[in-house]
Amino acid sequence: MNPANPSEEDDQAEAPEAEAGRERRRKAPAAAKVPGGSRPRPTLAGVASLPARDRAYHDLKFRILEGRLPPGTKLLEAEVASLLSLSRTPVREALIRLEEEDLVEVRPRRGITVKSQSLEDLASIYDILSPLEVKAAALLARRGLKDEEVRRLSGLLDQMERETERGDIVQWSHLDNVFHSELVGLCGNPRLQAALRLCWDQQYRAHMAIVKLRPEPTQSDREHRAIFEAIRANDERLASHLHAQHRERADRMALTLLRGQAAGYGAGS
Repeated sequence: MNPANPSEEDDQAEAPEAEAGRERRRKAPAAAKVPGGSRPRPTLAGVASLPARDRAYHDLKFRILEGRLPPGTKLLEAEVASLLSLSRTPVREALIRLEEEDLVEVRPRRGITVKSQSLEDLASIYDILSPLEVKAAALLARRGLKDEEVRRLSGLLDQMERETERGDIVQWSHLDNVFHSELVGLCGNPRLQAALRLCWDQQYRAHMAIVKLRPEPTQSDREHRAIFEAIRANDERLASHLHAQHRERADRMALTLLRGQAAGYGAGS
């Protein structure tokens, strides 16, 4: 170590960890490589090659988002470790991350509980999610679309309209997620993208719960086309206005469906 440079040793010590971090990002699951984040359906592709703590995090998150560990599930830390066939140390680190994302509640010596979401929780998530998506559309209109991007987005809209005609709401919903994720992924703001990834994860379970309850999405198809055309025309103000209207209607419909679903469960209990 050079006495005149006391940080030299620290820099050398941090280098392996920095390299490890880059390697973890390089090997991140396929879902994290979708433009804009992981709004499309979660996947475990690529997880097996990750370090234990990242593998535990992605595996648990996948199980929670897909409902394999439904809200209210209680597990001891040792039970989680056994479920994942991992030691307790990487599991403990994964649980801390999931608690920070508001997916689980961790109680020392009492294990974890998978958290449920109230309508108020979801409304507050939409209050953040929707303005961010609107801003992404505005930024993309300002930046402009390349020819290949125009073809890709137009192709997605064509596919969505075909699924509407077929009446396949599940496949339409998947494509809807991809379309919105593409708009965000192309906007060029990584901080906005990171914030939206968290919002998308937090609303994913509720989103999947009402997919089959949605009405025929012909209005959404028209709105998507209009948003796309405004972006392609570099009309930032119109893209913002149209996307804001679209998100307001979609959020209102989602909360109405969730409210009706909750009332149905109550009536049947």
